Amino acid sequence: MVSSVGVLRLLPWLALAAVLLPPPPAASQQPPARGCRQQCGNVTVPYPFGIGAGCHRGAPTGGFRLQCDDAGAGVGRGHPPRLTVSGYGHEVAAISLATAEATVLLNASRACYDRPGDADGCVVSLREQPMALNGSAFLFSSMKSKFVSIGCPGIAYFNDGDGYYVTGCMSVCRPSDRALPGSCRGDDGCCQSNIPLGLNSYRPYLGSFGRRRRGRRRDQEATFLANSTACSYAFMVDAMWFWLAGSHFNRTGDFVVPVVVDWAIRDAPSCAAAARDVGDTYACRSAHSVCLESSNGPGYICNCTAGYQGNPYVADGCTDVDECRHGDEFPCYGVCVNTPGSFTCTCPKGSSGNATLQGGCRRDDDSRFGLPLKIVTGVSAGVLLLLLASFSSHLWVQKRRLLQAKKRFFEQNGGVLLQQQLGSLASSGVAFRIFSEEDIGRATDGFAEARVLGRGGHGVVYKGVLADGSAVAVKKSRVVDGKQVKEFAREMLILSQINHRNVVKLLGCCLDVEVPMLVYEYVSNGSLHGYIHHGGGGGGEVQLSPGARLRIAAESADALAYMHSSASPPILHRDVKSANILLDGDLAAKVSDFGASRLAPAGEAAVATLVQGTLGYLDPEYLLTSQLTSKSDVYSFAVVVLELLTGRKAFVPVEDEDGEEEGGLAFCFITAAQAGRHREIMDQQVMEEVGAEVLDEATELLVRCLSMVADERPTMKEVADKLHRISSGTQN
Repeated sequence: MVSSVGVLRLLPWLALAAVLLPPPPAASQQPPARGCRQQCGNVTVPYPFGIGAGCHRGAPTGGFRLQCDDAGAGVGRGHPPRLTVSGYGHEVAAISLATAEATVLLNASRACYDRPGDADGCVVSLREQPMALNGSAFLFSSMKSKFVSIGCPGIAYFNDGDGYYVTGCMSVCRPSDRALPGSCRGDDGCCQSNIPLGLNSYRPYLGSFGRRRRGRRRDQEATFLANSTACSYAFMVDAMWFWLAGSHFNRTGDFVVPVVVDWAIRDAPSCAAAARDVGDTYACRSAHSVCLESSNGPGYICNCTAGYQGNPYVADGCTDVDECRHGDEFPCYGVCVNTPGSFTCTCPKGSSGNATLQGGCRRDDDSRFGLPLKIVTGVSAGVLLLLLASFSSHLWVQKRRLLQAKKRFFEQNGGVLLQQQLGSLASSGVAFRIFSEEDIGRATDGFAEARVLGRGGHGVVYKGVLADGSAVAVKKSRVVDGKQVKEFAREMLILSQINHRNVVKLLGCCLDVEVPMLVYEYVSNGSLHGYIHHGGGGGGEVQLSPGARLRIAAESADALAYMHSSASPPILHRDVKSANILLDGDLAAKVSDFGASRLAPAGEAAVATLVQGTLGYLDPEYLLTSQLTSKSDVYSFAVVVLELLTGRKAFVPVEDEDGEEEGGLAFCFITAAQAGRHREIMDQQVMEEVGAEVLDEATELLVRCLSMVADERPTMKEVADKLHRISSGTQN
């Protein structure tokens, strides 16, 4: 039960959310049955929702049936009427037909301790507030709601209706003088996590860590308990509402928060299935309505077509928009005539021109035109203006749809949250830019074929020139994994903060397209693969000296070691190969292409993923177990070093004396090393200039790196240190 005090505290925030939501349509929203109540307090109830029997769509209880409790309302009572979902009791604060969303109120869960800063403190008060929506038309919005925990130290998570873990997070409090930029990161007494699609039940659990455990040192306890809070809280919440609350969110005791839920017509799995039923079950009843697939779970929603507004769920509910009464959206500085689904705008009698522009109409000069010519001109102008108005209206509709699509893509790709985090990081010198699709199009001449730098498994890379004249590389991916879209903004934020001389700098991204595009610094001399196997990055005859090869190997190892050990969280490249190591004007190494990279969760040794990489470079243990670790990058990098030392490709079938195919380069090298013939497969120039002893030392390192057992391989930091020692005796 939501407390009345909590609701009153929420009213200012709900008022602000109401301003941000699209305005309700002006057309009638009357449900089919007469006499049905359409208002409960300050909440409008549009059909298919309804209060009481016969006023809503679907089952007698739950779903679209609502209840209005007037018991606490009235003069002097101080409690407005409460609108709730019938059979569930969840209070509804707002309903939107245009976006197929509703806002419900949720009691925050709370755990309080008798001695917050003491490792032996105990829980004295625990209230875990669940919310169930299973069986209803509602699902928690994965785009607009998130899970938040507040308190130090605290750990919170929640399960679904079947008792299985969904998501959670942990929070601690750093000292104020050591505060990091950003908000709700996990180390400022607040943590947050996204929620998946299709979720209809929420049961939270609150706990603590850092309390006394056997064998734990007291300085470890102090790390977590130095800034402890008396209580910890957890709740699902409207992400935009929580962001607007910002640093002012300082609640104690019992309080409520708004949660955004998606609703849809769930009695048919799709528009196609619903349209096949011509009976009373098809929900899009208005003549000017259109069916759209639900973006969260099975089902569909209805919208009015362009030029109409209202309630598409009732007969004749979508009515024509009178554009002439909305001059701010449809400017007309002449004679405006409304038409079904559109409008015309002409100049007043005695004038001509473009009436949609201010000052576009000019008075006709009688001394210059005779009556016949004026008639012909007037008729022609009228026809032309009618065509232009129709064409302009069509363009306006198309532009509006395009802008809506761009806005939807921007939100789906995490643009709103990325903007928030970048704003907080601006003062720390992180230069990362969110480009528009128009910016990228101008920079690449409309993705001209002449601008293509390369093509790979993840997409096409173009050379671009920004408005300030700086050259960049634009990666346009072909497809995107829908399961990783919600992590895209977080990964971009982390990659943007990587600042290493041997890593290609990520300068920005474009999010208002279906598949996000990445903008990197431009590296002029092409890939290492081109220099090793084609005599130069651009297909020329430039050769790398043996000393330069060892230096490039050491620089590349430095970059990967930085990603494994110094980045937070660690970054696993997942596709290390010579084609993904670029060379700048000084032939310095630049590790690139993080299209397959994964962020390693803190404290986890491996990440379970679908196997991805390039034949010849794949770690055999990763191939068998699907467990990605930093040692997988070590194996792949060892193959790159072999390419540098042997001049051979990572995987080219080589026939032996019996005409049988041998394995890839790694297999050939291990076989030769075990027989003591590893010097025979080395590049002759490398052998002569580097010397047998240096190559033997490199061979010993590479044999360890190419071990079939990942635990037996060295770390990338050890590999980098060893390569620097080996290359220190050579000359570039």
